[in-house]
Amino acid sequence: MTSERERTYHHGDLRRAILTAALDVITTEGPAALSLRDLARRAGVSHAAPAHHFKDRTGLLTAVAAEGYALFADALTGAPDLRERGVAYVRFAATHPAHFQVMFQPDLYRTDDPNLLAARTRATDALRAGVSDLPPTGRGEDDRLAGVAAWSLAHGFATLLLTGNLSDAMEGRDPEEAFRSLAGMVFVPEKRRDG
Repeated sequence: MTSERERTYHHGDLRRAILTAALDVITTEGPAALSLRDLARRAGVSHAAPAHHFKDRTGLLTAVAAEGYALFADALTGAPDLRERGVAYVRFAATHPAHFQVMFQPDLYRTDDPNLLAARTRATDALRAGVSDLPPTGRGEDDRLAGVAAWSLAHGFATLLLTGNLSDAMEGRDPEEAFRSLAGMVFVPEKRRDG
């Protein structure tokens, strides 16, 4: 007779169940708290079952980062301009805090993983497209540095927001609207600079 554990394992949902449990642990306790044995217990499977899908803890974190970058690329791609890409960046961090934590700690995962590399390239291209869409006076002389400035602004704001460091400064403001205002201070459209 097949047990419930075996049915779950063979049903094909184990990988997703382990990833979901991992995201919950990362959100509440951080990536250092991850243990394949604990995740197996949470999913109701043998302690060896997660290794079938992820090999080890690093493999699991690589899968989290790859999934995060894919979701991130999707979120950025739909944004019409650089400011809205920044808003999408902040929204992504707020709605996917576990992915966000792992994605930007490359010492946690295998940086040469093909799925991760493809997703990260898509996300990078979406960010760069936002900078290249700016008029020359809106991005300065160096596109690459303008990209670093935009990334720093969005990433810094998102990180400060997630860690609770903006509570007093936000005074109940919507984070997305606050970011739009902040971005407008840094990346001033050509009309306003000339006008």
